[in-house]
Amino acid sequence: MAKPIKAQLKITIPAGGATMAPPIGPTLAPYGINGQDFCTQFNEKTKENDRILTPVILTIYDDRSFDFILKTPPTSELIRRELKIKKGSSTPNLTKVGNLTKKQVMKIVEIKMPDLNTTNPEVATKIIAGTAKQMGVTVEL
Repeated sequence: MAKPIKAQLKITIPAGGATMAPPIGPTLAPYGINGQDFCTQFNEKTKENDRILTPVILTIYDDRSFDFILKTPPTSELIRRELKIKKGSSTPNLTKVGNLTKKQVMKIVEIKMPDLNTTNPEVATKIIAGTAKQMGVTVEL
């Protein structure tokens, strides 16, 4: 029989950069789990990802044990990294902050494919292009 679940949390943490400082420590403290164990395990699994923001689904059980699932980084984070920009445009319809080539979009699609709600690369390309457009990034397809 499966262990009863106490809580399921969604947290976004820089890869390899989990510490008990806020926001992680105060988020985990009410559930009574060993936060340092979580930070150590998370940092071990993500040490190769160069501090990119990584969403985590953390499942906490009644016996104070936990499991976590790593998701792919947010699309906007991948676009920012690919273009080496700090943030998207505050007025995306007027000010463009960069340009993604088809090759760059396909690189992002390969990374994001497990978490997208499609298995078709053409549809995934449109999803990534839509996010880029909302950030003020033009896309060459």
